[in-house]
Amino acid sequence: MDKITKSDEEWRKQLDDMQYHVLREAGTERAFTGILTDEKREGRFFCAGCGTELFESNCKYDSGCGWPSFTAPSNIHAIDEHRDTSHGMIRTEVRCAKCNGHLGHVFPDGPSDAGGLRYCINSAALDFEPDDG
Repeated sequence: MDKITKSDEEWRKQLDDMQYHVLREAGTERAFTGILTDEKREGRFFCAGCGTELFESNCKYDSGCGWPSFTAPSNIHAIDEHRDTSHGMIRTEVRCAKCNGHLGHVFPDGPSDAGGLRYCINSAALDFEPDDG
């Protein structure tokens, strides 16, 4: 996948404050505040930084964690995983493979009938395009 590289100034012009905080500073939005947490329409989810397709609605489920949760990416090559030892925990960070934007984390506590993974993703890191328009 071709990589996108932009200066900090270019990212700040393109993204709103919360998107910048999440995607470029590996921040997070507060639980249950993201606009896509309760999104139930059929459609696709894209990186808010570069437009790469990341997830499809058929893999989204309500995990109760307060952030959009998915069982799998739409294309495993669209995401990169990295060991994250911040905040006194060991987690697996998920980043967009194209723009290196922080998306969230993946945990091994997802539905067992769907592979057992929970991709816990910030709404601010995503754009949603419904199938109906």
